[in-house]
Amino acid sequence: MPDLEELHGLPAFDFPTEEERGTLPEPDSVAWRFCANPYHDEDEDYGPLFQRFLDTVDVSRVRAVITSVWGEYGDDSRSVIDPLIAAKDRFTSLEALFIGDIEPDEQEISWIEQSDVSRLLGAFPDLVELGVRGGNGLEFAPVTHERLRRLRFETGGLPGAVVRGVGGSTLPALEHLEMWLGIDEYGGDATVADVAPLLTGGRFPALRHLGLQNSEIQDEIAAAVAAAPVVAQLTSLDLSMGILTDTGGQALLEGQPLTHLSRLDLDHNFFSPAMAQRLRDALEPSGVRVELDERGDEDEEGDQVFRYTAVAE
Repeated sequence: MPDLEELHGLPAFDFPTEEERGTLPEPDSVAWRFCANPYHDEDEDYGPLFQRFLDTVDVSRVRAVITSVWGEYGDDSRSVIDPLIAAKDRFTSLEALFIGDIEPDEQEISWIEQSDVSRLLGAFPDLVELGVRGGNGLEFAPVTHERLRRLRFETGGLPGAVVRGVGGSTLPALEHLEMWLGIDEYGGDATVADVAPLLTGGRFPALRHLGLQNSEIQDEIAAAVAAAPVVAQLTSLDLSMGILTDTGGQALLEGQPLTHLSRLDLDHNFFSPAMAQRLRDALEPSGVRVELDERGDEDEEGDQVFRYTAVAE
């Protein structure tokens, strides 16, 4: 996964280190990214870097913040979340946060040490977008937040407790929910029962996009979604990146109508050609954009077939 190029419709801009100082953009024109890399001895530590940002930029106008590698090797996201929360009264225009914009050559996604990111919603009541990369140590307690519209978790293994925390939250404005559930080996222990509260009608009344992706139990997820009341209110559904086979495809075909969707993403699948064609024939005449061309990776060893999610380590 490359660095984010934008957040909340704003282009990402790397706040320069002490040695790179130069002309800065207007505070509200970019998503400010902080890249304190502990692997580079010459890089400025995150603490001084962020403090210099507070001292030199009118943060009352800042709308979006992206954090990259944090603190020292082995630190978790508290080393970037705590300074943000400490300065919350100065970020009066903050609308979007992404925590953990870390590339694989810096740290594998399932090595990224996270923490309780729900604290950010308590600190920033006007936040409309929150994204998180990495599931190791990730926590999300049930919260009430009136303005959040987009919530995104990119992980190789999303803890079931996080899924339950989101499901127990009150988020009346939430329009876009995306969860990369991952695999058990990397902490992705969420079950269909954990996902169930997300699928009930009215849980998130404004929800229009639901992504339950990158799961090794994708067939079970598809079967649950096929009968889920929430689907009727969606305009797009994403079940991509996981181990989705003909079993899951059949469940979708036999479930409730999906013809009201504008987009159904089933990419990175393990469908037979016949199943892929059946899905297209059932949905595309109604105007649904069905994405299922990308096939997942698999290995054969004797009589065994090993299939993989798109993102794990």
